[in-house]
This record gives sequence, structure tokens and C-alpha cells, in this order.
Amino acid sequence: MDLKQKIRVIEDFPKEGISFKDITTLIKDGEAFKKAIKSMANHIKHKEVDLITGPEARGFIVGAPLAYELGVGFVPARKKGKLPGKTVKAEYKLEYGSDIIEMHEDAVKPGQKVVVVDDLLATGGTIFSTIELVEKLGGEISAVVFLIELMDLNGRQHLTKYDVFSLIKY
Repeated sequence: MDLKQKIRVIEDFPKEGISFKDITTLIKDGEAFKKAIKSMANHIKHKEVDLITGPEARGFIVGAPLAYELGVGFVPARKKGKLPGKTVKAEYKLEYGSDIIEMHEDAVKPGQKVVVVDDLLATGGTIFSTIELVEKLGGEISAVVFLIELMDLNGRQHLTKYDVFSLIKY
């Protein structure tokens, strides 16, 4: 099964010149979604992994089933103000301005091995802020895993000190 064929590409969304990669067509196909999660799990199953984390919201879609597949916990990295307990924060850049992502301050214990997961690697801002949260809490990054990577945007160049894996590349 060619998983790349399961991704719907929508041109000029959300604005002209953008070629949007829509994962909803892959995740609604049970067999394709299962294959994607198992393929990502196969890449990291030999690593030390205590936790999976992913940023809101699409990182949850990929991260939670990956954690389940590996038999480890999942820690959500949420947008500012969405978590009820004490949090640590990291700011990241958006096309126009910035945003803040948070994690509970007790979500990762020092020395825990964490895999950071998201649906898409573009410029790397969101994922780098998630990594920053894990490292602020003393966690160690085992790998950074993506369903899709947009190669032309060079997000990987910001992640050179990590083991980065992308299942589908554009």
C-alpha cells in the first residue's frame, strides 16, 4: 500500500500558493492508518521509549495510537490555557506572530526517554517548541517522528541533533 497515495493534496489552501497535505483521507482508511502507525512504531521500537508526546491537535491523532502500539504513555502538548495543572511553556513562531504551547510540569520526569511525534514537519517551529518542553522537564529525546515531511521547507535542519524519521516525504 502506497501511503502517499492516501494523502489528499489541496492546492491553494489555506491561501494561494500553499499545497495543503490533508491527512484526514489517510486516517479515515483503517488499514492505511494502521499501516502508518505500525511503520512509525517499527522505526522506533528498538529505542528506549518511556513516553510519546505530540502537539495539539494533529500530534494527538498520530501520537496517541503510536503510544498505544508501543505500550507506553502519551503526554499532550497543548495550546496555552488548555491544561488545568501547573505547566511549563514554550513560544513558537507562526506565519504572523507567535503562539504558546504548554505541558504539565509533572508530565515528564528527568531522564525519561521521549519520542516527539507530529503529523507534519514543515518549518519545525511547533515540534521544536514541544522538544523544548520535554527538555525543560529533564526528558531525553529518543526520536522525532512525523507522518509527513515537506522537504522544501527545510524543517529538518533545525533538528540535526535528533534522530528524525518521516514516513512520507513531499
